[in-house]
Amino acid sequence: MSPDRLAGKSILITRPLHQSGNLAARIRELDGEPWLFPVLEISDSENRQPLLDLIARLDDFDLAVFVSPNAVERVMPLVLKEHSWPGHVRVATVGKGSAKVLECYGISNIIVPEEGSDSEALLRMPQLQIIQNRRIVIFRGNGGRKLLGDTLRDRGANVEYVECYRRRKPEVDPLPLLKCWRDNGIQAVIVSSSEGLNNLFDMIGETGQQLLRATTVFTAHDRIECRARELGIRKIYRTPLGDEGTVQGLLEYFGKIQSH
Repeated sequence: MSPDRLAGKSILITRPLHQSGNLAARIRELDGEPWLFPVLEISDSENRQPLLDLIARLDDFDLAVFVSPNAVERVMPLVLKEHSWPGHVRVATVGKGSAKVLECYGISNIIVPEEGSDSEALLRMPQLQIIQNRRIVIFRGNGGRKLLGDTLRDRGANVEYVECYRRRKPEVDPLPLLKCWRDNGIQAVIVSSSEGLNNLFDMIGETGQQLLRATTVFTAHDRIECRARELGIRKIYRTPLGDEGTVQGLLEYFGKIQSH
């Protein structure tokens, strides 16, 4: 692959700001121009007491599930501040990105899907099939999908959710982005969550929505692709998981365009 394959390409990254740095750096290395427009902000929960109370009785559980790297980053420092992770409490997560962060905190033997990075993929894991009477805690943000907890309960587990961070839509002025976009300044949009896509659609208004529908959206997830199609977006390119998977998808897509 030519090292300048992304030269002249402006690429919109919609992730939370603190999760965009590595991908933006990789795009710059390939002579592309990342445009950071976060459509989610991550903050601490307004009331952390329920999380602290649960951490105090972490020994009572058999399994802890982290739904995202944000959950890991909000929970593990609080746990390790008081004591080490209880050896009998297994750890599971929906994706390899979260698993890597867990490993940084010394957690090993993590239950994580080899294929996919969502609740459905985790629920297919053999370790989560026979879980009658197991006590499971799910660390997550505000709200979120109920599929994981509901399915584990249907399988006989005792499940508790605890909120460890909050997601919200940022208040930002979209006009600089829209001006650049109208001038053919954005050639690709990277979307990493359905909630983020909904926020983006709302934040950029009708003019931006028309531009979005004319631009290729890159995602690694089925649910995001389905939501994009519901919003009238037809130019969708599926990438492998992770930052390197996203970069690989960008290189493949623009490589094909250049070869025609």
